[in-house]
Amino acid sequence: MDYIDLRSDTVTKPTPEMREAMATAEVGDDVYGDDPTVNKLQAKAAEMLGKEASLFVPSGTMGNLIAIMAHCARGEEVVCGDRSHIYMNEAGGMSALGGAYPHAIPNQKDGTLRLEDIRNAIQPDDQHRAVTRLVCIENTQNVCGGIPLTVEYTKQVGELAKEYGLKFHIDGARIFNAAAALDVDVKALVAPADSVMFCLSKGLASPVGSMIAGTRGFIAKAFRLRKMLGGGMRQAGALAAAGLVSLEKMTGRLKQDHARAKKLFEALKQVPGLRVEAKPSSNMVYFKLEEAIRLTEDQVVEEMKKRGVLVDWSAPREFRLVTHYWVDDAGVEKTTAAMREVLAQGG
Repeated sequence: MDYIDLRSDTVTKPTPEMREAMATAEVGDDVYGDDPTVNKLQAKAAEMLGKEASLFVPSGTMGNLIAIMAHCARGEEVVCGDRSHIYMNEAGGMSALGGAYPHAIPNQKDGTLRLEDIRNAIQPDDQHRAVTRLVCIENTQNVCGGIPLTVEYTKQVGELAKEYGLKFHIDGARIFNAAAALDVDVKALVAPADSVMFCLSKGLASPVGSMIAGTRGFIAKAFRLRKMLGGGMRQAGALAAAGLVSLEKMTGRLKQDHARAKKLFEALKQVPGLRVEAKPSSNMVYFKLEEAIRLTEDQVVEEMKKRGVLVDWSAPREFRLVTHYWVDDAGVEKTTAAMREVLAQGG
């Protein structure tokens, strides 16, 4: 069965153009720095983000960990959101592998961290306290609904970090979605940051890989750390070729995914048994099951799968559906019809 897969945009398969590019890619040895396709991808990513240099890494989680380790010595502190990916979903890597200590503060409903909370989290110069070294934000803020954080807000965080002599990292796994949603140049969203990570393997549809970007000095440290963590790749040009297609072709079409998310949102609002409140800001649609629905989350997942639609729940009674390149208008209609049918049986 060909499924409509809305579990995440991580499920995207490479496009036919990517497969062709991968098959014909010129390759070298990236650990030696002589894979021409990887080098081209890294130069392209740095240029698009307005940074001096960038590095191709196997995953976004590794990219964030490398950035933290490059900025922080062991025992130093990272201020981050309590609903951020680096705090919730990266297996405690910053502590287990990097020796950095997370200082989690509340994400607001709009995905931001209050500037006052960031300021209050910065440790005083006291021998009893950990040294605060880094501030991290996530854009788009996944768990808060895929909300994009604005240029103005990011500037404010950057100014605060600079005031206290801190480094500033953006987990921009979906930063191009944020730029598309806000209709701004991605350079403006990351300009205040010392480093930024973004994923090629989500809405940009590459099969694997992420990029981290910053100064040449930062990337030199990142290159060594990537090797330490087992991320040194050899003929990686076969993967980087897909990433080039992502940057050249896929970044310009993300508004289509956002439009389909809004279409799905409007359709699901009409399905009895669902509470669909927050209009999607990017490519994520969140909804909850009404009390009258007797089905469990797992039962909804299984019944939807029987009808050719893959979904996943994100919290008790709550679901997140994510649109991407492989979800078209027919997929939106099929999803809505399937959900209506499933809930009619469970009400």
